[in-house]
Amino acid sequence: MVGWVRVRSPPVLESKLLCVSLLYLLTTLPLALYVSFSDPGRRCPRLLPSSASPPKTALFEYPPGYGEHKHALPVTRALCSSPVALADYKTALEEINGLCRNLSASASRSPALRYQSGRRDTFAGNLSTEKRRSFFRHTDNQVEVPCGFFKEFPIPEPDRLAMENCRGVVVASAILNDYDKIRQPRGLGAGTLATACFFMFVDDATRRVLARHGILTVAQDVRGGGGGGATVGAWRVVTLHAGELPYESPAMNGVVAKHLLHRLFPNARFSVWVDAKMQLTADPLLLAHALLVGRGADMAVSRHPFNVHTMEEAVATARWRKWGDVEAVRAQMETYCANGLQPWSPSKLPYPSDVPDTAIIIRRHGLASDLFSCLLFNELEAFNPRDQLAFAYVRDQMSPKVSINMFEVEVFEHIAVEYRHNLKPDGRGGGKQGVTRMASSRDITRRSCERYLLKMWGDSPE
Repeated sequence: MVGWVRVRSPPVLESKLLCVSLLYLLTTLPLALYVSFSDPGRRCPRLLPSSASPPKTALFEYPPGYGEHKHALPVTRALCSSPVALADYKTALEEINGLCRNLSASASRSPALRYQSGRRDTFAGNLSTEKRRSFFRHTDNQVEVPCGFFKEFPIPEPDRLAMENCRGVVVASAILNDYDKIRQPRGLGAGTLATACFFMFVDDATRRVLARHGILTVAQDVRGGGGGGATVGAWRVVTLHAGELPYESPAMNGVVAKHLLHRLFPNARFSVWVDAKMQLTADPLLLAHALLVGRGADMAVSRHPFNVHTMEEAVATARWRKWGDVEAVRAQMETYCANGLQPWSPSKLPYPSDVPDTAIIIRRHGLASDLFSCLLFNELEAFNPRDQLAFAYVRDQMSPKVSINMFEVEVFEHIAVEYRHNLKPDGRGGGKQGVTRMASSRDITRRSCERYLLKMWGDSPE
């Protein structure tokens, strides 16, 4: 009798889906390993202190209702054509501290820039276009430059003392009208909190929210003076009382801190500005060393991810109502075109773009950087706080020239995380300032941007 023996294949092989999955894994794994370990220069580095000892615990524990980490924006880009080489943390720390000491010694002997003082109707003097332009060419260090503070900026005295005692690197940010959340920096080296000063400027509305959540604490000592200030984690919180602020627009009050850090912190030698919508994920000392000192630059700022020409950013500002007075934006561009603004072209290299992303600005305080900040701020008061619109106009026409490292967007996305604003139901982006006179279309007598647009579109015979 012949018997039949039925031989069944193992169940694991009967699953076509599993077989296909295994085949896909075996095929793609070698490719993934190749991409991971080959051509590392194409990838943005993981920006963490290589020899630092980051805190084992978080800098600050937020109550659940505060929502520190809500609504992060997604990032899709991952590769860099110009990667950033970071120094060893200890090396960077020593070099930054040495530069701060040397810069402090040289500054005490010869002040780099002199500022106009006195009292005027507005914080920056409400200067005419001709008057503002008269300071673009700075050839005499004895000439005083208008740079804000013609009205009081309400810094409480203990905080002012602490700001004056910040003599190395300052990291600063601002939240007005509870528009954002305080976010703690990540990836800090072991010596950074003892070396750098972290200051967060808030108004009364923001402070009330912080107090309601019970997250304000009183500092016992702040690096050699000005103790007793309120802190939230790494940040010393400076409250600007609403009734004493120079502008009705919270955005304009914010750019005082953003662009005049060299005046608010007169003894600081480097500064890192961080918009409150951003959370640093890399040590600010490493950033200053890699993006500024290592490139021999006065400033470091990311280029805009989409726009290259100033006019492109102006159109986006009007289209998306980033500033409420569209006619004023048009008048601003007409004024700049009439006074020499040109679209970006290879002749502007080494500047790779006319439009930055100013959410993070790293500065070496000195004549060129401070002059650029003063001239830019004067334009912001004259028109609106959209600093990207005046950026190339000032940069290209000022003298002495400012050296700006406009690094890639992909680098920017590896050093910080962006979050959505804490928008209110009745909130609106932009608006009129109310204190200063806005530019008007009546100020324009001809279509001065026609030649700019033709050159930008490539239709100009030039």
